[in-house]
Amino acid sequence: MSTRRSARHTRRDNSQGPSQRQLRVGEMLRHALAEVLRENEIRDADLEGVSVTITQVKPSPDMRYATIYCEPLGGQNGKEIVAALNRHKGFLRGEMGKMISTKFTPDLRFVEDESFAEAEKIENILKSERVSRDLAPPEDEEDGDES
Repeated sequence: MSTRRSARHTRRDNSQGPSQRQLRVGEMLRHALAEVLRENEIRDADLEGVSVTITQVKPSPDMRYATIYCEPLGGQNGKEIVAALNRHKGFLRGEMGKMISTKFTPDLRFVEDESFAEAEKIENILKSERVSRDLAPPEDEEDGDES
């Protein structure tokens, strides 16, 4: 008997990133959750009249937990909206369980996706006068002098 293990049975190192299965399940959960949020009205003052974008769902390697990255449309009151979603995660999980075909529905944890705010911050820095000044060609090159 060989001591070599097949690639299918080797232990994954978490530094390699999510597995194909995690990515596939995460996308399935994202679609199901978006549909649940669209079709159900959650009676909560913090969620009233608010559109929430589910940007990414990251299931744990054992698929028992899922971290949901979300962003309210317009980016306003993100902390309050995420807190409200976490208050109603049991209801949301139950509704998702009716829509997906997995062995069990993972426990949900909502977090604010700050990547949009970070991208906007970088965009503003790149548009700043200081950066444009540094990117402008030197004075002597602007004249088109060719030696």
